Amino acid sequence: MNIVIVGATGNVGRKTLEVLEKKELQFENLYLVASSKSVGKKINFKNKEIEVTNLENFDFSKVKIAFFAAGGKISEKFAEKAAKKCLVIDNSSYFRMDPDVPLIVPQVNSNHLNSIKKNIIANPNCSTAQLVIALKPLHDLFTIKRVVVSTYQSVSGGGKAPMDELLDQTKLILQGKNVKSKNFTKQIAFNAIPHIDIFSNDGYTKEELKMTNETMKILDSKIHLTATCVRLPILVSHSESVNLEFEKSFSLKEIRQALENFEGCKVIDERNDGGYTTPLEAEGREETFISRIREDKSIKNGLNIWIVSDNLLRGAALNAVEIAETLIKNNFYGK
Repeated sequence: MNIVIVGATGNVGRKTLEVLEKKELQFENLYLVASSKSVGKKINFKNKEIEVTNLENFDFSKVKIAFFAAGGKISEKFAEKAAKKCLVIDNSSYFRMDPDVPLIVPQVNSNHLNSIKKNIIANPNCSTAQLVIALKPLHDLFTIKRVVVSTYQSVSGGGKAPMDELLDQTKLILQGKNVKSKNFTKQIAFNAIPHIDIFSNDGYTKEELKMTNETMKILDSKIHLTATCVRLPILVSHSESVNLEFEKSFSLKEIRQALENFEGCKVIDERNDGGYTTPLEAEGREETFISRIREDKSIKNGLNIWIVSDNLLRGAALNAVEIAETLIKNNFYGK
């Protein structure tokens, strides 16, 4: 089996390479493709240098699986063409709400892989991916009625350029100089911006609507979810403050046990100084961390939790590779 990474030189593409180096996914040849400006670059993989080739000329019939990690415009132009010759696992938002394309977090809804119609599988938004991993075991036991989530998202969610700009702005401000934002609507260094992606007519941003629609598609269409998404001056990892209302009563012991026993979750919840996980500690880790578990005493069957995860890893690259592993393990591949 041969595989290709489309957008191999970007944040998610490179993180996908890191995951493939650690995982046991068996393949013979790995191809790296990107836009013409990256052609000729060499990337090290398992002590071998692989040269980046041009996406425009790549023959997808040479591979069995294509990881698309280059954004929505590239997926719109190339993914369906590639899907005629191989299986596409797409990290962009382009196909997520397509009714004929399964939107997958393997720990949550791998059974949806039974119905692959377009030979394309979509990866959810990174903030959605970590959320549904924490919600799934709780929904199974107590049935979630409503979710109120506020996200605190790192700049890496926007790509490499926003990461570079955060570093540049920080240096300039510490030197007493003025900054001009290029990739943000306002200064990001030492600030918080309650605006990710474009605004819709109802006042919600596209990022907030993604969380609502994707959670319903992945987990349960009956769940009511409202979100506020905020960009913070953090390089990697997204955090989420989540308020839940359940149909059924629960105990905190039951909540902790459900989360601790669910694949991908890690509970760090000590009621003392530092007894919780922060974005810095989640960086480079595969787990979705849950902290600050406590009852919401203002409503019946209410709960508050704090969720942190590496958005480039858990929310994108790792999830995509785990989709491929799940396909092969469960013999869904090739159907």
